[in-house]
Amino acid sequence: MAVPKLVVVAEQLLAPVPGGTGRYTRELLRALAATAPPGWEVSTVVSSGGDPARAEVEGVGGPEVLPLPRRALTLAWQYCRWPRVSADSVHAPTPLFPPVAPGRGLVVTVHDTVPWSHPETLTARGAVWHRRAVARAARKADSLVVPTEAVAADLRRHVPSATRIEVIGEGVGTAVLSPGTAKTGHPAETGHPAETGESAEERARRLRLPPRYLLAVGTIEPRKGYEWLIRALAEPEAPEVPLLVVGAPGWGDVSLSDLAARHGLPPGRLRYLGPVADSDLAVLLRRSAALVAPSMAEGFGLPVLEAMAAGTPVVHSDAPALVELADGAGVAVPRSDATALASALREVLADPRLAAGMIEAGGSRASRFDWHDTARRVWRLHTGAADAANHSPRPDAR
Repeated sequence: MAVPKLVVVAEQLLAPVPGGTGRYTRELLRALAATAPPGWEVSTVVSSGGDPARAEVEGVGGPEVLPLPRRALTLAWQYCRWPRVSADSVHAPTPLFPPVAPGRGLVVTVHDTVPWSHPETLTARGAVWHRRAVARAARKADSLVVPTEAVAADLRRHVPSATRIEVIGEGVGTAVLSPGTAKTGHPAETGHPAETGESAEERARRLRLPPRYLLAVGTIEPRKGYEWLIRALAEPEAPEVPLLVVGAPGWGDVSLSDLAARHGLPPGRLRYLGPVADSDLAVLLRRSAALVAPSMAEGFGLPVLEAMAAGTPVVHSDAPALVELADGAGVAVPRSDATALASALREVLADPRLAAGMIEAGGSRASRFDWHDTARRVWRLHTGAADAANHSPRPDAR
């Protein structure tokens, strides 16, 4: 008897900037493999032309390299019924998904509604592609997974055909929770090599961490709100501590150094670390005075969750998904309000009792999120779709 197989599209792991979606893909793959129902196996597929080793995940089969490069594969899946993927069920961690044969399941993750709510923070081409791809997923998939109720509500407004929505949150990687000698085989963002075992003190010395600093984590692009953060730190009421920024360069030609010069941030107050390994991120999070998340729009906000789990106060924008995720454990400030952000940061850093309360509330909130719980809920969608398809096969491919 054939072993039932779940195939996950791991293409985002080969992207020039995997970003938060790449992080989601890798962590979900690990958790799916660890929680697989008896008899099921998990494997991945990717396009040709990239380094498939970047999509390797322990405990997961593959990746199988499909016979088309990324752009051609995207077009083929959008307009054709080829190449198919041999699987009992398919999970697409982005709206890039293959045609699925009759009697097979399909679940697609939609991370946010930014292509509708904030299209100016994406390339024009990217916004159009995502809107069309999500609408197609709403028609074809058995279920759409979204990370927050905020995304679910917004998606229903923009895509009325999206009726099969499941809200399933994310989790915290073990490497981020273990700042000691944990080893990691992948970076928080692309471009940083794997690390060997080091103690937290050794990592802090290598990273040249100052005694006190603010931390921001995210791809360097317009949607992440870095301009407003730097403007806030240049305000007279802002705390005079350095800002460390972790993240790979994205689109939009955002230059942190140019922003600092334009807004008069004193030299030495901004340090860009680029992408870092998870075990370095763990140390950065635990030693920071606060994590700052000034995003214009988010679907979940994984750095906020990881900071709360690491015992770090969080100051975040009032983007609905971030407000929902923090649930009062952080301090929310209006988006694009540099003065309010500066005041909030000063208050948190100047009031130890406030910071201690935020740390306690953040730890309690973060304890409700776990990648294995996420994976079990995703598995229920796939096994349910496979069972339903077996009992009532569809007459045509999707």
